[in-house]
Amino acid sequence: MGSDEPIKAHLVSVWRKEKKLFSRAKECMFILTDKRLAFVSKTEAKPRWWSATVERQVITLSKSDSPMLTHDGYGEKELMLDLENKKNEQYSFDDVISVESEEKNWGSILKVKLRKNNKEKKYQLAIVKDWVTYPVKDPVKFLKINWIPIVEFINKQRTK
Repeated sequence: MGSDEPIKAHLVSVWRKEKKLFSRAKECMFILTDKRLAFVSKTEAKPRWWSATVERQVITLSKSDSPMLTHDGYGEKELMLDLENKKNEQYSFDDVISVESEEKNWGSILKVKLRKNNKEKKYQLAIVKDWVTYPVKDPVKFLKINWIPIVEFINKQRTK
């Protein structure tokens, strides 16, 4: 990743579930740049930054119609550092097979189908509004957001 690759959208508190048997969903950050999308579950960001950013994001997304957010305190330098961790995943837009949004009663989801090493992976992403932490961390409430700007951005980048 180069410095000529600005972050276009950065969403935290994203619940990512892979659509396969016995898979466990997990919390991550979803990041879009001009050249890739990334799922960052292991970050060097400080816990105080994380909790403040999650609160700000819930308020912003409740008021705004666009999920194309970026957050102060996390830029290209921090993303490059986080992507060095092999547990974090990144995909070029050539690896995106399809992307679409869907509305549920409980919230909005982004469905992404990706190709990695000639294997397809299907993910569902949702933004978490509230968590329960005991006995394990699980979402309680999800946000209803408009995923269309994200879908359009990814599709536009795929056709370049």
